[in-house]
Amino acid sequence: MNIKELDPDSSPQAAFGARLRRLRGERGWTQDELGDRMGYSSTHLSSIETGRKMPTLRLARRADAALSTGDTFEREWREMRHGSLLEGFPEFIEHEGRAAEIRLYEVGVIPGLLQTQGYASVLTESTLRRGAITPEQAEERIALVSERQAALVRTPPPMVFVVLDESCLRRPVGDPEVMEAQFQRLIDFADLPNTVLQVAPFTLGHRRPLSLPLYILTMPDRSLMSYAESAQRGFLERESTSVLPLLTAYHQLQAEALSQAASVTMIDQVRKGIP
Repeated sequence: MNIKELDPDSSPQAAFGARLRRLRGERGWTQDELGDRMGYSSTHLSSIETGRKMPTLRLARRADAALSTGDTFEREWREMRHGSLLEGFPEFIEHEGRAAEIRLYEVGVIPGLLQTQGYASVLTESTLRRGAITPEQAEERIALVSERQAALVRTPPPMVFVVLDESCLRRPVGDPEVMEAQFQRLIDFADLPNTVLQVAPFTLGHRRPLSLPLYILTMPDRSLMSYAESAQRGFLERESTSVLPLLTAYHQLQAEALSQAASVTMIDQVRKGIP
């Protein structure tokens, strides 16, 4: 009955399930047989095939392996996940993974590129408890943080310039152990040869040229693009004439922010609870 009722065109999730069911049927496998190959129960696969449950990245990869489909299911999963992200962000992530230089300014929260798994998990679990995302989306958010960080470990690595508003350090996320590990991650990041980490202290006041988070990418061909977002919408700007004023403001922010040495000292003081 579910096979007849499922409409592959009704949603990307339904299309994923229909493809899985079709390829399984072509091989003459039951859900139990495919489940054994993938490490999932037949009940779980049934919910995927009928579109009742969102597949995870892990399941997509195991489906590709079991059915010898290359990365077909993984690509389909990524398209589904991107559909739930803010406009412009999926494209930004793709460019971020190839950028020669990454500049970012963040307010209130440690940016994903620098988050520990513990820090990212606390933020995601909080969003999940509020009902803003599903458990499956929570799992994929954590995976996305890891993927973005892994993309920075390449040869040659990109130069990464980070300016954190002081509020990023002062806002507690999780228990003291989570924050301790996060502060150590920031200090370790500052010690890398291809990074610059600065803190924009509260005392900047009106001299702060930027008040909202901003990401600027310099691509290998020296072209520029920027990404910024509101609560409901993201915007990727690829026109250099529009990005240049933002880059100028970013340089002005760097000039006003603490030096890297002073920034690391502030991070260490906050970690130790020194006012």
